[in-house]
Amino acid sequence: MKKKIFYWSPCLNPVGTIKSTLNSAMSLKRYNKNYDVYMINVCGEWKNYEDTLKKNSINFINLNFSYYRFLPKTGFFLSRFSYMIIFLLSFLPLLNLIRSQKPNIFFLHLITSLPLTILKFFNFKTEFILRISGYPKMTIFRKILWKSISSKIKLVTCPTFDLKKELDRSGIFGKEKLFFLPDAIIDITKVRNKNEFIDNELPKNKKIILSAGRLTKQKNYEFLINEFAEFSKTNDQFILVILGEGEEKNNLLKLVENKGIEKKVFLLGYKKNIYDYMRAGNVFILSSLWEEVGFVIVEAALCNSFVVSSNCPNGPREFLDNGKRGILFESNKESALNESLKNFSKMEKNKIFQKKVKLKKEAKKYTIFRHYLELEKILKN
Repeated sequence: MKKKIFYWSPCLNPVGTIKSTLNSAMSLKRYNKNYDVYMINVCGEWKNYEDTLKKNSINFINLNFSYYRFLPKTGFFLSRFSYMIIFLLSFLPLLNLIRSQKPNIFFLHLITSLPLTILKFFNFKTEFILRISGYPKMTIFRKILWKSISSKIKLVTCPTFDLKKELDRSGIFGKEKLFFLPDAIIDITKVRNKNEFIDNELPKNKKIILSAGRLTKQKNYEFLINEFAEFSKTNDQFILVILGEGEEKNNLLKLVENKGIEKKVFLLGYKKNIYDYMRAGNVFILSSLWEEVGFVIVEAALCNSFVVSSNCPNGPREFLDNGKRGILFESNKESALNESLKNFSKMEKNKIFQKKVKLKKEAKKYTIFRHYLELEKILKN
């Protein structure tokens, strides 16, 4: 009899976790026929992926209704209000779903407080596996909740070894319950699918500094643009290309205009062929204030990009091996990124090549297949 595996990963805005959750579910269907995999749609997070789910024989459960379309999706306090509404309206539907469907395994990814609260007050034969990404702020509510349900959680997965160590030190979950599980970031077949087309509007014969992600405060693009503006004063051969959409776009466009660098900085919006830009770029920048491993730097590494990243909490430092596989700079420290870019521009080609080779090797740990191998070990635990 096939095991029923449910994935819970609700979110209002597109985030990297959605991609890794989908890839994780796909890995189980691709490499093992003994699982029935179900994706729970809570607030529209899987609506645009229904064809992909169907193509990969992943079951789609529409837990909720169309109310999510009217919820605010931006702003710290407004988004927290939205998640509270989702919590309240999803409580009974999720409880009834678990009771009626009786899944063998239930993976918790985002808005985990809802299923954890249900788990606190009700008992199930279902085994719950909690994914913790980044070391979250230990609020009183979170600490009480985690401690109260720790005995009911089968396992806790961590996308980095640093996070695993932090959770071990916290003592909330037993060491035997903590497992390293690299996110399923890369579908290697898509990375190899070369298109070679990038925007004709970009100036020719220039070296490309690339960054990509949601245009939000977290990604710290204002800092990136300010640092690039200083760097470009003495390094006119470089341009900065930023891919992505988000609430900060208009502010960033105004900043570029105020700095007078419209011919050096290009915000190109969302691009489907991001790997082509990564292959064309000379260096990839991650400027985030906080991040897990940083999906885009793993993708960039597999596209043979040199990576410069902020030394933000958790993932990038581990992925870059404290700068041995790229360059790390202090997040939000004035001139830190500027100096890092200067160091890259002066670096010998052989040293750049060596760092890229090391990083590409590390990036291969985050393929769908490698994720499946580690996930299978956990499921057999």
